[in-house]
Amino acid sequence: MAAERDLREMIVETNRDVKWICRTLERMEERDAEMEGRLRVLENWQSERAGEEGRERRAAVGAGGIVGGIVAVVVKVMGWG
Repeated sequence: MAAERDLREMIVETNRDVKWICRTLERMEERDAEMEGRLRVLENWQSERAGEEGRERRAAVGAGGIVGGIVAVVVKVMGWG
């Protein structure tokens, strides 16, 4: 009878442990999903920022080209070049 009792207690304890492990895994999965969402937000922000910096660089290069062209025309018209 003592062996049956020990076995029952062990089964009950194992059942509790399994439930605890399942709850812990669920919480871990929820945190993983939350962290993945945060990571995606950061990745999107980073790619948007990189795109904005690229546009700014292209705009600066374009503006520099326009100014250079105007200077070339002025120099030519003034007879200095």
